[in-house]
Amino acid sequence: MRLAELTTMGVGGEPSLIVDAYTREQLVAALADAWEGDWFVLGGGSNLLASDEPFDGTVVRILTTGFAPIGGAPAGYQRVAIEAGQNWDEFVAWTVSSGLQGVEAMSGIPGTAGAAPIQNVGAYGQEIVQTLVSVDLIDVGSSVIETVPAAELGLGPRTSDLKRHYGEEPIRDAVIAGITLDLRVVGTDPAPVADERIRSALSLSETDELTLAQIRERVLAIRASKGMVLDPSDADTRSAGSFFNNPIIAEADARRLPAECPRWPVDEVADAVQVFDLATWDGQVPRVQAPASRVKVSAAWLIEHSGLPKGFSLPGSRAGLSTKHTLAITNRGGASSAEIAELARYVRTRVAAEYGITLNPEPVFVDVEL
Repeated sequence: MRLAELTTMGVGGEPSLIVDAYTREQLVAALADAWEGDWFVLGGGSNLLASDEPFDGTVVRILTTGFAPIGGAPAGYQRVAIEAGQNWDEFVAWTVSSGLQGVEAMSGIPGTAGAAPIQNVGAYGQEIVQTLVSVDLIDVGSSVIETVPAAELGLGPRTSDLKRHYGEEPIRDAVIAGITLDLRVVGTDPAPVADERIRSALSLSETDELTLAQIRERVLAIRASKGMVLDPSDADTRSAGSFFNNPIIAEADARRLPAECPRWPVDEVADAVQVFDLATWDGQVPRVQAPASRVKVSAAWLIEHSGLPKGFSLPGSRAGLSTKHTLAITNRGGASSAEIAELARYVRTRVAAEYGITLNPEPVFVDVEL
């Protein structure tokens, strides 16, 4: 079976071996056999760009499913354990129907639960870091599943210590077997929406009341309008979602961009604690220079204002920008991985030439270079 049949982008060659893991025991065993050679794990295939050439290695498909309420949550919350292969949106639908708040704004995101912490998945003001308690990890080369607190994962804007950034290795090379979330128990009745970012995305006032189901419904409608809800009849959904991360740059650099370029402040890291040896301390506290303020800017805006409109494609190419959203690179029908990569390189070059900003790709690449 070719990876093109297992990924939302619809490209990718045939691996030497595909192993399906339906239980944690099967997952541990499959990984133990794969560690010695080339390998990677595959969940929903929604964040992967693989070469059309045969992959000389093993692909381990994580097909573990299920989730269940468990004990241990603080008052007013419900703790839920989720298997890594669980379809994410099916899980979100269950939380909404159960009156559990915390992931409803992430409705419609394709893929599996195990992928969520790797890039700190988020949408419309919600991020997995806000609800994540821990992950169950299998470190590369190990056959032991270890539960690791969320605070030890280096979660940040669309990143974590587990993410394999383009051109870089992850800080912690491991496979997720399951995740645990704490979700607030709010019920299914209408209530004011506390998060200002969700209110802004859904055009709500501070007094507007919605149920979790209504929030989910509106989010799904917004995502569908941008081609971000999978639909076999819509080529705009034949993608890996947002192909580039929104760049995070110094505030001083952001001021050089046109005023109309959307931007959002990035939360700064709290000041580090200073420790002094009382036996030698002279009573003077050295001044600590505050880190430069940073802002996140819109990659979609940068692309479109570099002269690349929605629907843009290179001459003769079967790859193109989405007709609904410039941040998605889509397979318009029969595109090759080389055509996808060629368009991505062109987009990066144009944005860098126009604004001096290098866009970083978000999907995981297998034998593909930009």
